[in-house]
Amino acid sequence: MAAYLSPGVYVEEVSSGPRPIEAVGTSTAGFVGLAPSAGARPGEAVAINNWSAFVRDFVEPGSAATDLANAVYGFFLNGGTRCYVVNIGTSDGAIAGGGRGLDLLEAIDEIAIIAAPGRTDPAAYAALLDSAERMRDRVAILDGPAAVDDVEALTRAASVSPAEGEEGDGRKAKQKPGLRPRDSDGGYGAFYYPWIIVRDALDPDKQVQIAPSGHLAGIYARTDAERGVHKAPANLPIRGALGVSRIVSRAEQDVLNPVGVNCIRQFSREGVRVWGARTLAPAGSEWRYLNVRRLFNMIEESIAIATRWVVFEPNDRPLWKSVKRDVDAFLTLLWRQGALAGATPQEAFFVRCDAETNPPEVVDAGQVVALIGIAPVKPAEFVIFRIGQSATGASVERA
Repeated sequence: MAAYLSPGVYVEEVSSGPRPIEAVGTSTAGFVGLAPSAGARPGEAVAINNWSAFVRDFVEPGSAATDLANAVYGFFLNGGTRCYVVNIGTSDGAIAGGGRGLDLLEAIDEIAIIAAPGRTDPAAYAALLDSAERMRDRVAILDGPAAVDDVEALTRAASVSPAEGEEGDGRKAKQKPGLRPRDSDGGYGAFYYPWIIVRDALDPDKQVQIAPSGHLAGIYARTDAERGVHKAPANLPIRGALGVSRIVSRAEQDVLNPVGVNCIRQFSREGVRVWGARTLAPAGSEWRYLNVRRLFNMIEESIAIATRWVVFEPNDRPLWKSVKRDVDAFLTLLWRQGALAGATPQEAFFVRCDAETNPPEVVDAGQVVALIGIAPVKPAEFVIFRIGQSATGASVERA
């Protein structure tokens, strides 16, 4: 407090209003893979804001497009505006570990989507999911295999079973022909099948089959900008897709959808569309929908960043009221934008930060605890019209 030594009028500015919580970005992607120029900027996470920047940094004259190049091109074509690219310099090297690949992307808070285009081996699946689960502020897009003889294999994760002729925990084992990544209990990964047919990014006269993860990351970004992160990135056209590597029937999707395999379907009138919005969480999990997982990622990180001012403040009722006020205002704004379910804010969320959540033993431990409950909107995945016959001459209500 200032010292007042002589009579007079003193005017001071004090901060007494709310500290608005701003939503963090959710559309920045991070890609790991082999660049057309294998020796271009290895061991760096390079920020790319358009396709021309990628060509300038990672493409030499006469070089052929790679999975990474086609993915980045598809990302910007489908609405992406910013991504980070890590060139690992080899098509079969590890995408994580040793301070390379995904490890470099983990140092960048801005990233909300990660992918390793075209990498469909179990080690790559595990590395992507492990990274997303460890960071808890991003989701991984995983590509399905390029070719699948029996789609039922996509319902099983690769696992080890006793070898033929042995029982129980026999020492010899063989690999089951499962093609699906493992479950992610928190829903931090989304799995897509099949691949798509596009024009080659560096040779437009040639059509190629490519992994869809780059195009899908662009669709995530486009949906976030046009509708919000709470909108499921599904039932949307894939820009640049001329077809799919395998036509998935409705009967086949009936098998794949419940286990979290998001299908890319080709329809006669609508063209190629994303026709799934599930994560790799178990079917009964509260994290089974992709938009719910991404919405919570955004809310959690936004609150964490915007409330750093709380650290080392006096831990008492004025602080608790300020925290509740700021979080209330943020969640009310999300509710008005349609991100939360409920006819009123009271139905959509609650925030508690008071003496009950902060008893003396919690305060003595240097902690301030706020309890937040949120009702996210969920996608209308199954649209059902029940139609029956009406007796002849029955009255019809007219508007």
